[in-house]
Amino acid sequence: MRIIAGEAGGRRLVAPDTQRTRPVTDRVREAVFSIIGGWVDGAVVLDLYAGSGSFGLEALSRGAEQATFVESGRKALAALDKNVDTIGLGGVIINSTVQSFLKRSAGPFDLVFMDPPWDMSSEDMSTDLADLDRLLGPKAEIIFSRRHGDDPPNIPKNWRVATDKRYGDTRIFRYKTETEDG
Repeated sequence: MRIIAGEAGGRRLVAPDTQRTRPVTDRVREAVFSIIGGWVDGAVVLDLYAGSGSFGLEALSRGAEQATFVESGRKALAALDKNVDTIGLGGVIINSTVQSFLKRSAGPFDLVFMDPPWDMSSEDMSTDLADLDRLLGPKAEIIFSRRHGDDPPNIPKNWRVATDKRYGDTRIFRYKTETEDG
């Protein structure tokens, strides 16, 4: 696993040594950043269920202004801390459950990566997305990862699905807030 492009392109990342964390492949991450393009430049990024931090670190490498990483797993936090230090582009690591963070954070965030554990229920994911809604900037985009074949979560009424793509056993949704277009 490595940073694909940008200032830290080619630098290696470590993955957490745990069964519950499943790092996103370089191929999937490259496809995601191809979809969002240069829009990441200057964005305030939130990486929920951060794991190794590969999404947020890729965004920083490609010009994001800042990134906040939220993770609660001990082994994942150790890998995340090492990766943030190795890449050297900053980032704030929050040792918290996503649910707790979403209830106490102020935002706003422009770009959110959300890669929850695949065994998490659609109902819990839908609750997280509803809690996330108040933290979004006016032109926010959300990249949401789900196991292909599992039911997608319900999204807030003011969001729309901009992209729904399958990459092997991973399904990536790109959500946009409706306020972006008007």
